[in-house]
Amino acid sequence: MKRVRGLLVGLLLTPALAQPGYDWIVVLGAAQYGGKPSPALERRLETALALYRQGLAPRVAVAGGKGPGDRFSEGEVGCRYLETRGVPKEALLCEGESQNTYENLLFLKPHLGGKVLLVTDAPHLPRALFLARLLGLKAEGHPVKGPYPLGYWLKETLYRLWLYLGLKPLPGGHGLRSPPPDASGNPGTPAKGP
Repeated sequence: MKRVRGLLVGLLLTPALAQPGYDWIVVLGAAQYGGKPSPALERRLETALALYRQGLAPRVAVAGGKGPGDRFSEGEVGCRYLETRGVPKEALLCEGESQNTYENLLFLKPHLGGKVLLVTDAPHLPRALFLARLLGLKAEGHPVKGPYPLGYWLKETLYRLWLYLGLKPLPGGHGLRSPPPDASGNPGTPAKGP
């Protein structure tokens, strides 16, 4: 079953696999715990770091806000992680207000020029690309490999179907907000922390 899924992902995402010449690598948000990336966020960050080191783009944007009770946002934790691994602070853009994929992209959009490469989990990538293109971003994607459960694939397929049908975002944290008032300015830099 894993082989079939891997083959399907390869066939479906081959046109979207990374090619040189991007202006930005964009890491979409995933959880952080006490200032440290979750395993999902760390996989995304490591993938983005490898792509950055290959010279696919000169800059990396990391998106994601704070969960209830969190001291740090996913964006600032991700930027700090990349900075400690050699990505210069000037090459990083940290977005720390968004609460879902649509907002990740919407809040970063004013800062992203040119061609962007989205980095996220393989099941999540088709929906992220759909939303990026809906927002007018010139986006391609790079899937992060992993042993994703069938339920994750099904959930993402249902989200995409929902969006393709032109229905409103799902309730429960998937609503759409406007960008923060300072979205035209710099979304932030890596935070000092643990």
